[in-house]
Amino acid sequence: MTSDAFQAGDVDALVAALASRRAMVVLASNSTVNTGSVTGDQRQIVAASPASGPAVAPIRQGPVRPKDLRVATCRFVPPPTFEKALAELESGVSVLVGAPGTGRETCALNLLAHGRDNPVLVQLDGTVDLSRWSPRSQEVHGYLMMEPPDPFALRSWDLSRLEASLTKVGARLLIVVAEAPGLASALEGRLGTPVLRHVPPDPREVFAAHLADICSGEDARDRLLRSLGPDVLDELLPAELPPHHAAQAAEAAARLCDAGSSSRTEVLRALAEAEAPGLVARAQEDPVLFSHLLSLSVYGGLERGVVVERAADLLELAVSEGEQEPAAHTLRPRLDLGQVGTTRQRPISEILRALGAYCTRHEGADATDTVSFFWPTVGDAVREVLCRDHTDLLPLFHAWLAGAGYDPEQIEQAGHAAAAMAVATGGRSLQLLRPLALVPWPPAVEVAARCLGAAVRDPAVAAKAEALLEQWSVAPEAALRKAAAYACRSDGGPFTVGRALRLLHTLAESLSNDADDMAVGVAVVEALVLLFVEGDSRARETILVRMRDWTLRDGIPGQMAALAFPVMAGVDLAWCGSRMLSDADTASSMVQLTGHALNEPATYTSMRDVLLEWCCGVDGVPQPDPSLEELLKGLMKAREPGFLRWLMAVERGPDTIPGRDLATRLLTLWRSKSPTSKAN
Repeated sequence: MTSDAFQAGDVDALVAALASRRAMVVLASNSTVNTGSVTGDQRQIVAASPASGPAVAPIRQGPVRPKDLRVATCRFVPPPTFEKALAELESGVSVLVGAPGTGRETCALNLLAHGRDNPVLVQLDGTVDLSRWSPRSQEVHGYLMMEPPDPFALRSWDLSRLEASLTKVGARLLIVVAEAPGLASALEGRLGTPVLRHVPPDPREVFAAHLADICSGEDARDRLLRSLGPDVLDELLPAELPPHHAAQAAEAAARLCDAGSSSRTEVLRALAEAEAPGLVARAQEDPVLFSHLLSLSVYGGLERGVVVERAADLLELAVSEGEQEPAAHTLRPRLDLGQVGTTRQRPISEILRALGAYCTRHEGADATDTVSFFWPTVGDAVREVLCRDHTDLLPLFHAWLAGAGYDPEQIEQAGHAAAAMAVATGGRSLQLLRPLALVPWPPAVEVAARCLGAAVRDPAVAAKAEALLEQWSVAPEAALRKAAAYACRSDGGPFTVGRALRLLHTLAESLSNDADDMAVGVAVVEALVLLFVEGDSRARETILVRMRDWTLRDGIPGQMAALAFPVMAGVDLAWCGSRMLSDADTASSMVQLTGHALNEPATYTSMRDVLLEWCCGVDGVPQPDPSLEELLKGLMKAREPGFLRWLMAVERGPDTIPGRDLATRLLTLWRSKSPTSKAN
């Protein structure tokens, strides 16, 4: 026999269905129901129908924990408006207006607890309907409501009723709302109750207050601050830092001090590592916020317009790639073209506040505002989170880096970000540099070069980066060879100047006369010059000796040396003069390179001008220069045709031309030793 009794799931479904009707539902399985009470396996539900109005939601409120209140009061720094706010609070009901993250809640708790030895405070949920709420009996001293969704839904008569109720029980109600333009004035006129404006306290005072509570001994605090180093507060506590961040800084410094390490670098690193995962997690659900987070992690410290524009570029790139890059799910599935269009309309102040960043206003007519994280190391930590937890976004990220602007700072910071990600991924992200460098946008090559130039000097990825440079130096694509040349522009780390010169020689030998290779040649010359400019004396000597060897054989490397040497010599004539008199090998190299540059039609003019500048002496006053005379003696001995051309041009020049007398004397000596003169 089959039973028709309800099963448990059927019962729950029936109850849910009947709950929407205004009726008393009594469910008594296998029981007799009368007008008395029912017990056992029975249920009784009273539900109201929609026609009778919404059901009254339970009041969501609860006590503030004593330990939380103790911390809030012990580490509290009264803002400038605190005393005035205390006086206004006596009315019973007050409103506190302030920006999120500026210590509003801590200030509100201290206002309500002020003057009480053992204050009892209750916090109301922002959704509580104050028209139906009443304070408890006299055991509660204050009530705090945080951010009601619509402050204008408050009614003055409801607040007036509450003032009377609160006065009876000796309590006060403080409603905290988020700051908005004109909100405070509008609420004052509408509610007829005091509206207080919150001003955040000085972050240094907040830091000191938290440190004093954590490290009770003054000697311990002094030791901690000394270990952080001088001027640490300028870097750790910028003037715009919110109180919460200042408190975090104090706790991190104290924690690291207890662990035996509290240098400024370690504290900033610890703060960044604690901040970054939360930022990434919060921003993931908001494509606009996420794009600004990534833009700040790369371009933080630059103009506000740069950060905003590059964030918009990232959103647009995510949309334009469509299904070609399905891994970019963090941005694209929750994104549509309408969102991209509204990127610039969202208040930048709101975005920066959500990301723990701020805008610095600079003085001057041409000054521009810059934006950055409160702690710049957060940018590095955000990229590390990306490399660890969101590797699927790395192709999109590198494609976006290729779109950096022409400004050298943008290129440098984009390249630095790519290099940092290469280190964070153990070199795996270097495989994304090839498509980045091949993007048909001029700065893309330089971004790839900056990345390789930095990576090849980091021991963690140096071997992989150098192997990639070797591949690119013989690649058929001119863009890759150009990037390899740019990557050699400064010496340092395991990538020595000797390796850079060898790579540049390989690049020079591969050049042809087409337009793309001409651009590679320019990059080789620029790299040679920058290696010289940034190098020490030993590096400079190595460069000149190696370039001299290039000139001894016909070919493009010799032409690159001819183009580079006049620029090198003109940058530091004093150094060249000193080496002419103290280092025979370097002096021989400079004689050879000078004569070679004078012989080349394309470089004669630039080398001529450098020699004339050398003839001018100090402060433009012609005077005997032993180093210059030593150089010219070497050129006389070599008897290069380009040098003869220079002597004749100077001799035939105006009387004011520098070095004319010296050139005339040398030309006379030249002629006296010529075969024709000997025959006569």
